[in-house]
Amino acid sequence: MPSEKTLQGKRIVIFVGDIYEDLELWYPHLRLQEAGAETVLAGLKAGTTYQGKHTYPAKSDVAIDDVDPAKFDGIVCPGGFMPDKLRREDKAKQIIRHFHEKGQLVAAICHGGWMLASADICRGTRQTGSPGIKDDMVNAGVTWEDSEVVVDGHIVTSRNPGDLPAFCRALIDVLEKQSA
Repeated sequence: MPSEKTLQGKRIVIFVGDIYEDLELWYPHLRLQEAGAETVLAGLKAGTTYQGKHTYPAKSDVAIDDVDPAKFDGIVCPGGFMPDKLRREDKAKQIIRHFHEKGQLVAAICHGGWMLASADICRGTRQTGSPGIKDDMVNAGVTWEDSEVVVDGHIVTSRNPGDLPAFCRALIDVLEKQSA
């Protein structure tokens, strides 16, 4: 039985870069497509193949510098070592801030939360992530929760690949509510 396409017409940016956490990119990427959304992988360069931590390749559709966030409905920031590099990119932070200011989906899993901290959108929010970034997130103004998924309005965060089912259910729920 095919799943409902409740996200038909939604477009989601997913950041990609070297040493991304394989499951944290691919599971949401495929799950959002299954729900009817269009997903676009954005890396430092368009058409570049990036290797995940476990060597699974992902090819970027577009360069981060070329992303017009006004043409999308949200963003997913996978973890791995990738966020530590991408959070230094001004355009990546601008994209995250755009979605936050519009009240659109901003999602991060594991070390992806670093990107939200660098984009300066954490003060006064509830979030979770990898225990390794807890101090950084608390110092950025987060009220930390050790839960498989934390939804604070349009911000969705999770801790690790084991939380992906709850993370993806929350992504879809937030995107569906944005349509209502």
